[in-house]
Amino acid sequence: MNIVRKLKKEWFLVGMVLAIALATITPDLGKTGGAIHLDKLTGIGVAIVFFLHGLGLAPSAIKAGLSNWRLHLFIQSATFIFYPLLWVIFGDLFLAYMPAALAFGFCYLFVLPSTVSSSVAMTSVGKGNVPGAIFNASLSSIIGVLITPFLIQLFMGFEGAQLNLMDSVISIAKLLLLPMLVGQLARPLLLAFAEKHKAVVNKVDKYVILLIVYNAFCDSVANGIWHTFSIAMLATTIAVCVAVLMVMIHFFQWGARKSAFGHEDEVAAVFCGTKKTLAAGVPMAAVIFGSDPSLGMILLPIMLYHPIQIFYCAVMANRYAKSAEQDLAVAAK
Repeated sequence: MNIVRKLKKEWFLVGMVLAIALATITPDLGKTGGAIHLDKLTGIGVAIVFFLHGLGLAPSAIKAGLSNWRLHLFIQSATFIFYPLLWVIFGDLFLAYMPAALAFGFCYLFVLPSTVSSSVAMTSVGKGNVPGAIFNASLSSIIGVLITPFLIQLFMGFEGAQLNLMDSVISIAKLLLLPMLVGQLARPLLLAFAEKHKAVVNKVDKYVILLIVYNAFCDSVANGIWHTFSIAMLATTIAVCVAVLMVMIHFFQWGARKSAFGHEDEVAAVFCGTKKTLAAGVPMAAVIFGSDPSLGMILLPIMLYHPIQIFYCAVMANRYAKSAEQDLAVAAK
C-alpha cells in the first residue's frame, strides 16, 4: 500500500517513464503527423497552460517584487549568465565525449529560463520570499523568450543549428507570452473559477508536458536515433545532471549568504536561480529545433534534470522550513 501511495503522489514522474516506454512501442501513433496528430493537440495544450499562468499571476505580486533589485539581479544572473558559462567552459568537452545532439541538449538546458510553478512552490515550502519568487520566475520566463534562442544561435549557430532568431522569438512569443497576456486580461472574469478548481488547474501543465514528451520520443523512435544511445550514455547523462545541480545549487547558496541575503531572499534566490523549466523548455525546443529527428535526445538532459531538481529542492525546502521554524522558536524565547 505504501508503494501505491508513493506512486500516486509521484504520478508525474511515473507518467514520464510510461510516456517514454509507450513511445518505444507505438511511435507511429504519437509522432508528428501521426494517426492522432498529437503535435497539433500539444500546441493547443501549451497555449492553455500559459493562459492559466497569466490568469494566476496577481499584478500585486509583480508590483511587490519590483523594488528588490539585488534579488532580481542575483537570480537573473544565475539563470542567464552563470549557467550559460558552463557551456562556454565545458562545451568542447561535451562535444568530444557525447553524441552531438546530447551535447546540444546540455547547451539547451543551460540557457533555459527558470520554472514558475515549482520555483514558487519550493520557495513557499521553505518559508522564503514568495512575491520575489513569483516576480523573478515570471520575469525569467519572459526574458527567456528573447535570450534562450539568442544564446542557442550564439553557441550552436556555428555547429550547424539552423535557426532564424527573429522568427523563433516571434513564434515563442505567440506560443507563450500571448496566452499569458490574455490570461492577465481575463483575471477579473475567470480568477474565481480558477481558484475554485485549483487542484485541476495545477495539474494541466503536467498533463500537457506528458503529451509533449510522448510526441517527442515517438518522433525520435520513428526516426531511429536511439540505436546509437547506450545505457552507459544514459547513466552518464544522469550523472552530469546531478553534478551540475549539486554544484550550482550550493554555489548559489554560498553566493546568497555572501550577498548578505536574509533567509527569505536566500530561499528564493537558490530555488529560482537553479531551476530550469520543462514546461516552457519543451515547446520552445519544438520551435527552435523544428522537426529535427534528434529532438528527443536534445530534450533528454532537461527531462532528467527536471525530476532530479524537483526531488533535491523538495529536500532542501524542508530543511529551510525547519531552519526558519527553529529561528522563530529562538526569537520567541
